[in-house]
Amino acid sequence: MKTIIVDDEPLAQEVLRTYVQKFPQLELVAQCNNAIEAGEQLRNQAIDLMFLDIQMPQISGIDFLKTLAHPPKVILTTAFSEYAMAGYELNVIDYLLKPIGFDRFAKAVNKALAQGQPAAEPAAAENTADYIFVKADKKLIKVRFSDISYIEGLKDYVILHTPGGRIVTLQTMKSLAEKLPSDIFMRIHR
Repeated sequence: MKTIIVDDEPLAQEVLRTYVQKFPQLELVAQCNNAIEAGEQLRNQAIDLMFLDIQMPQISGIDFLKTLAHPPKVILTTAFSEYAMAGYELNVIDYLLKPIGFDRFAKAVNKALAQGQPAAEPAAAENTADYIFVKADKKLIKVRFSDISYIEGLKDYVILHTPGGRIVTLQTMKSLAEKLPSDIFMRIHR
């Protein structure tokens, strides 16, 4: 996987670079000091994985990620835990708190590598999970696939109808459909 590191702290860049080099599956193609440099890298070459700091000058990692139409896989790196929810709303692979230990880094990279495998392998892994997490009422709610009667789209919101009631979440039907297993769910209307 072609990988870039985006962090304004030289020491953090060095730690991440050292960790990345221990994975033969990862190829570090650039180290960027800010989001502007990272944007340039993303325009010039295909990047598979980005280690992205949140607190940076000019534009934060979260705001930068929001500007990307087709972001690569992202692992957020930061010293601040309060941004975790924002990161997961943007479908990041993982969220690493500084100082980052190698064992925690390895776990995050393994998640990214698992998502980068050919389609047949992740499909088998997806079948083991029988639930999805959605954000509603400022918290993450675990919803079992078997509890979903049907899903209704309403512009930028999706309503999951369950025996326990409705769950309204801010996301598009398309983004939710990509997370649901196709062998259980079928989209019947545009």
